[in-house]
Amino acid sequence: MQFLNPTWLFATAAILIPVIIHLWNIKPGKVLKIGSTSLITAASRKSSRSFKLLDIPLLLLRCLLLLLMAFLLALPFLEQRLKVVKAKGWVMLPKEDFSTGYKKYKASIDSLLKLGYEFHYFNNGLPKADLAKLLIEKKDITSLDTILIQPANYWGLLSQVDNQVPADMPVYLYTSNNINHFNGRKAAVNLSLHWNTFSSKDSVTTWVQDAWFTNNKAIRVVKGISTPYGTTYQYANIQSDKGDSQFIINVNNGQPTVSLANNKNEAVAVDTSTLKIAVYTDRYQTDVSYLKAALDASAAFSQRKVVIKQYSNPNLIPSDQSWIFWLSELAVPGRLLQQPVKIFAYEGGKQSSVTSWINTDGQFATPAGTVQVPLFKIVNASDEFKNVIWHDGFGHPVLAVNEQKKAQIYHYFTRFSPTWNNLVWDTSFPRIILELISKPADRNLTVYDRRVISTEQIQLVKNMETRVMAAKFTVMKELANYFWLALVVVFFVERWLATRTKTIQANG
Repeated sequence: MQFLNPTWLFATAAILIPVIIHLWNIKPGKVLKIGSTSLITAASRKSSRSFKLLDIPLLLLRCLLLLLMAFLLALPFLEQRLKVVKAKGWVMLPKEDFSTGYKKYKASIDSLLKLGYEFHYFNNGLPKADLAKLLIEKKDITSLDTILIQPANYWGLLSQVDNQVPADMPVYLYTSNNINHFNGRKAAVNLSLHWNTFSSKDSVTTWVQDAWFTNNKAIRVVKGISTPYGTTYQYANIQSDKGDSQFIINVNNGQPTVSLANNKNEAVAVDTSTLKIAVYTDRYQTDVSYLKAALDASAAFSQRKVVIKQYSNPNLIPSDQSWIFWLSELAVPGRLLQQPVKIFAYEGGKQSSVTSWINTDGQFATPAGTVQVPLFKIVNASDEFKNVIWHDGFGHPVLAVNEQKKAQIYHYFTRFSPTWNNLVWDTSFPRIILELISKPADRNLTVYDRRVISTEQIQLVKNMETRVMAAKFTVMKELANYFWLALVVVFFVERWLATRTKTIQANG
């Protein structure tokens, strides 16, 4: 037995109080009277006293009562060591793909269970389940399938397995090879793992990614197609008053929607807004020409309703803009910061010559992936920018975003000029601008993504650290309830003994 607050054990010294009270029972001596005292020499009168313990059971109960109170204040608990029966191994399947995985590897899974392997779901917490019992009761296996809003990250789940399973215990894992389940850094584990993968039931999926009105009142639809080999997008223009063989147009409460002809339940609202872009500069006229060329190319490709205007006087910029490209080192007027607008602003400060590159692996990476553009000059950034979108080869921010009042400011630490970098000469420049100004569609792409990961990519990194798995687990069991019960029982017994009728003997 141990105590969480052992300081209160000093209170056990209180048992001296009832002992002292009981020892204070001084019994007076008796005076013996005789017939004649003439022959007795006169002497000083002496009296005899005796120290004697009375009601020993009552004394013990009172001492025990004080001891129980001290122990209760010290918060007693008991450590229990639970013996764990080591299984031969684990068989694991995720719930969301249970039926597909079990049907594909039924023979292998059944043979492992007959050998004494434990079945665990490959989900958060790694819950154990009696798969043999489920199969005997003829449960509908497909009912175990669940649709996850956010796909489980298999690297993180493997770390949980690594913390619970000894390195010498075999683990047979059967999972989907969908790329959505492999996010972040690859797990480094020390497991005897046998990983088998399978493809999802639907290897190809299509959906409407986005839709908007064009300048000629047609609807431009972006159709997504995902296969195990990649995800592509197709653009199509349809008449706003009718659909075609692929798409259906409806109007719900005045809002036009578009959906696939074979899936009417997943309708996407058509964007009816006009993208208004203001470009301001004071002395970077050449930069404006490069930027406007990219904006015009982006608008022509997307066919969105876009209005692009250049201003030389900031007071003339309207307050209803979607984007403001502030190609100036002057501070943005506070009037514009009071509007819910996105502002792409040149950042002022000390300039440095560098030999590096712009790494666009953040929010506005191109569809082709990360682009590395040679960088020659940069403005030194302070440490206040936490949300960095682009950075250079040394990790310094090139494009960072923060909020000021109601506006969202994109701080650009270089320029749209060939003397600063080669971005304006790169073929990805119009695509980067298009990704920047386009309103992202509110769609969960992970639901539709059918790309798969290769077997070579899931080869685990071996963790070389020696890890000893404990054969016993310790749990802490609180004993306060038992001490409360004992305290109540002892108290009532003590009161009964203390108040019972006693026979008092007179002296003499």
